[in-house]
Amino acid sequence: MEHPCSIFEDLERYVVRDAPPTVYYIPDFITEDEESQLLQQVYKAPKTKWTQLSNRRLQNWGGLPRPKGMLGEKLPDWLLKYCERISALGAFAGKTANHVLVNEYKPGEGIMPHEDGPLYHPTVTTISLGSHTLLDFYRPISAQELDEVPQTEESRYLLSLLVRPRSLLILQDDMYQRLLHGIQGTHHDSLTERVANLLATGVLPGATLTRGTRVSLTVRHVPIVMRANLLLGRK
Repeated sequence: MEHPCSIFEDLERYVVRDAPPTVYYIPDFITEDEESQLLQQVYKAPKTKWTQLSNRRLQNWGGLPRPKGMLGEKLPDWLLKYCERISALGAFAGKTANHVLVNEYKPGEGIMPHEDGPLYHPTVTTISLGSHTLLDFYRPISAQELDEVPQTEESRYLLSLLVRPRSLLILQDDMYQRLLHGIQGTHHDSLTERVANLLATGVLPGATLTRGTRVSLTVRHVPIVMRANLLLGRK
């Protein structure tokens, strides 16, 4: 199996050493002007583009990934620009990102611990807009330990990453394929020594940050893409 991420060597300085393999955290990946333009484009999207969930709302661009493949749709230029920029870093082993999930999290909203699954190339990249968040990582529930001690979310918690506005986060290897990640539904984040990339963010341990509305662009490569004319030809 090919390596999931052939990151260029000059990005090695962005590796988060205090986390399992492998995290790249790049502060100020985009400028404030780019952040503002991206937010404008997100909120200019038609209402029909939004899907409302119980704890957040989202937009799906590039197609809807399914086990048998994604019916590909052309990405708009305002997203394609960043897909190409991230892909040029080697994030998808020479392939180009073709799918973007836009999530809006208001203060107090989060997402349960989960994994992204096998529909994607085993690398996930995220640009954050508008506000920080604290991304928490957990060991999966182990069948071998079920009879020993109750496996609560708290007992499986390993570490967190502070994700600041305009940053790029790249996850691969164990951080993508083995661990679960989630966001607590809270209005404030207290930062401890278990935030593995704290030094790279310029925030001191013990600080408390207040969340605003955050928009995340989750940029990925879906390996299996189907064309509409192929589907129409099937009976």
